[in-house]
Amino acid sequence: MNKSNQYVIFRLDDRRYALYLSAVERIIRSVEITSLPKAPEIVLGIINLEGQVIPVVNTRKGFMMPERGIGLNDQFIIARTSNRTIVLTVDSVSGIIASEEHDMIPSKKIVAGMEYVDGVIKIKDDLILIYDLDRFISFDEDELLDGTIKQKLDVTAKKRKKKRIQKEAGK
Repeated sequence: MNKSNQYVIFRLDDRRYALYLSAVERIIRSVEITSLPKAPEIVLGIINLEGQVIPVVNTRKGFMMPERGIGLNDQFIIARTSNRTIVLTVDSVSGIIASEEHDMIPSKKIVAGMEYVDGVIKIKDDLILIYDLDRFISFDEDELLDGTIKQKLDVTAKKRKKKRIQKEAGK
């Protein structure tokens, strides 16, 4: 019996990429990003999604593509790595496809050292790179990100506390 995998297909410029559907929580329209000073270079900032603070990863930078601003029509993919939930910035999401496991060519069989790519699937005349989220953010970047987010949340909490004290003192 053949095993199949499902993938979420997304675009950056004219290129198509895929993520394992099992790693994707949901897809949302782009929203405002709060900058995060001292974050790893690959992190654009953070968003607040239903009370959860999630880092936004610059997908273009990770794939060494030309930078461009985030547009109103862009989409965010909320996805899980083994360590955290992250937001990936993409131009668009085109859908979900299923592919037989034997149709996927592992990256190590193509070229050694393809850091963020788990493999390639061929759909008609198109090659789609399968993105490996766990390899996208390095261990050092992940630790730095943890510290930076904690620091940002601490500063925000202190500001709120100060405002509350000032408001109570003014009564």
